[in-house]
Amino acid sequence: MKIAFVGKGGSGKTTLSSLFVRHLAAVGAPVVAVDADINQHLGTALGLDEAEAAALPAMGEYLPLIKDYLRGTNPRIASAETMIKTTPPGEGSRLLRVREDNPVYDACARPVELDGGAVRLMVTGPFTDADLGVACYHSKTGAVELCLNHLVDGPDEYVVVDMTAGSDSFASGMFTRFDITFLVAEPTRKGVSVYRQYKEYARDFGVTLKVVGNKVQGPDDLDFLRAETGEDLLVTVGHSDWVRAMEKGRPPRFDLLEEPNRHALRLLHSAADATYGSRDRERYTRQMAHFHLKNARSWGDERTGTDLAAQIDPGFVLGEDVTASA
Repeated sequence: MKIAFVGKGGSGKTTLSSLFVRHLAAVGAPVVAVDADINQHLGTALGLDEAEAAALPAMGEYLPLIKDYLRGTNPRIASAETMIKTTPPGEGSRLLRVREDNPVYDACARPVELDGGAVRLMVTGPFTDADLGVACYHSKTGAVELCLNHLVDGPDEYVVVDMTAGSDSFASGMFTRFDITFLVAEPTRKGVSVYRQYKEYARDFGVTLKVVGNKVQGPDDLDFLRAETGEDLLVTVGHSDWVRAMEKGRPPRFDLLEEPNRHALRLLHSAADATYGSRDRERYTRQMAHFHLKNARSWGDERTGTDLAAQIDPGFVLGEDVTASA
């Protein structure tokens, strides 16, 4: 299952996504965790110290390797240089799977040991001073989008992405790559404004959106979120001494997390699993083509000197039964 955590800056989405990753590891599920936020904090939220987190390989630095591997023997892609972030897979493309070993994971993923097991962690890398004035952060998330386009996952496998804050997630088609999106919202007007934006933008793309209320302190907060988000409100989370200890770098054993918060994580898990039966592989593949054509027309064709529309394989549908290129 592909799962996104979104929300405004400071909403607690990185904390919630890290708790969910810990929960999945504790129940023995295979997990690939991806930090796609401009503020790279998922590694430390999962227990790495600052030096360890800073040493994680940035996916963007390995983009040529990622492109060359995923291209495989796809005859529609003349070279890795003509691939852009939205290039979809086709016959002959190599695909990524959660449980396997491959050159992309070897280069970009690192194991993080958690209570109950290890997860693979991948990061886009931070937006640095060298990027100022010459790049936008969405160019760094291009490696994530390309990998998600070529990733095949089953019902008992999980890819958890901590997305960039606010409505910036809509700067590419990556927001359509998920089985479910958890929007973390505080019980404030600013907290729910991102929800309204996300709901409106995602309406025409079949995005499954559920709200996780965070920093909820009482009935008034709960009533506010219910009034603003309606049936999209899945669960709320309140104060956690466990999280406070984690943020100080001294997390207790995960099984000591407060039961109400453990219950909330189980609800997230159940909600994610429930979306498997409604997967629409044709729509998923069609949306890949839609955003690829948009990027091709707006900048990709000119930048690569190639008709990128020709990269779309009209007979290809991405699904678990697809056999990857050797």
